[in-house]
Amino acid sequence: MTAHTAPASAVPAPASSHNASDGARVSSVSRVARVARRQLNLVTYHQLTQAGVPSGTISGRSRRGGPWQRLLPRVYLLQSGPPDRRQRALSAVLYAARPSADPLSGTTAALTGGAALALLGIRDAPPDPLDVLVRSPRSVAAVSRVRPGSTTRWPAILTVSGVPSTRPVRAAVDFAARTDHPELVRSVLANVVQGGWCHPHDLHAELRAARIVNRPAVRAAAAELIAGVRSIAEGRARDALSATGLPAPLWNARLHTPDGAFLASPDAYWPEEGVALEIDSAEYHYSRGSWHATLRRRLRLEAHGVLVVSTTPAIFRDSPADVVAALRALLALGAVRAAPPAATVRGHAQLELPFP
Repeated sequence: MTAHTAPASAVPAPASSHNASDGARVSSVSRVARVARRQLNLVTYHQLTQAGVPSGTISGRSRRGGPWQRLLPRVYLLQSGPPDRRQRALSAVLYAARPSADPLSGTTAALTGGAALALLGIRDAPPDPLDVLVRSPRSVAAVSRVRPGSTTRWPAILTVSGVPSTRPVRAAVDFAARTDHPELVRSVLANVVQGGWCHPHDLHAELRAARIVNRPAVRAAAAELIAGVRSIAEGRARDALSATGLPAPLWNARLHTPDGAFLASPDAYWPEEGVALEIDSAEYHYSRGSWHATLRRRLRLEAHGVLVVSTTPAIFRDSPADVVAALRALLALGAVRAAPPAATVRGHAQLELPFP
């Protein structure tokens, strides 16, 4: 049986008879099958017993080599094949949810942190461990790869691939609160914002509500996002430029032509000098179509008088002096040229630092 197929039989099939016992068994099979279909082929011990499945049947069918698997305490996978990522994620929610509640409602437990972000496909978000919010005052013991956390700040819940999950902004904050790797915090928060899953101001508000905004790694990442930085490469470039004495640029500002048409959004832009910095990674820009799009964007910028310095994350990392020298030269040229660039920055706003 595959990981996506509902069980053909949740309990041993009844013999061909019409007595009351066989009728009850058929009813039990039907109830368990309905629950399993809703829950990615997963059921809890409470749901099985409520459906009339005896404890002996549960333990017998979940022994090694049996048709079921016990993934977590009181959580069973009704198939012999390995669980997929969605099933593992949902099993954590089923384990942490109040037994008598509908676990899919998200009222007593919900996936959060990196695992919830990974379900959405957010870059660099680790699918393990499985962080699960539990509504206070309940508390649930950690087990295997599941890390329950009790909270009084119960969030809005949405369903992602069949799994009750927190919104990306809350999942990102819960991830940052339980992660000790500054670069991973920086990368995941940037990817959540860059992907359009939340606005940096909303993320900052959630970080404050969680009382973790003053942690050094979190504060540094939040400051970058508020400033307009949207990737780990841009963050590293910002770090390098801050030590050069160059004027601070606008990050990811939206440039428009004089008639109001959108022109481009360079990684960094110095509006007074009309200089743009483009950091093009091979992963995003070196397919034929992406490379042509990059060249067309650069041509549009140059046609409107914007001076462009192009680099890659690796060049900036290995030869920052070369990039800085090119920027100094173009900034000096832009400061004295007679004709200003025919491009204007619109709608670019950022909080002053340090922010509260």
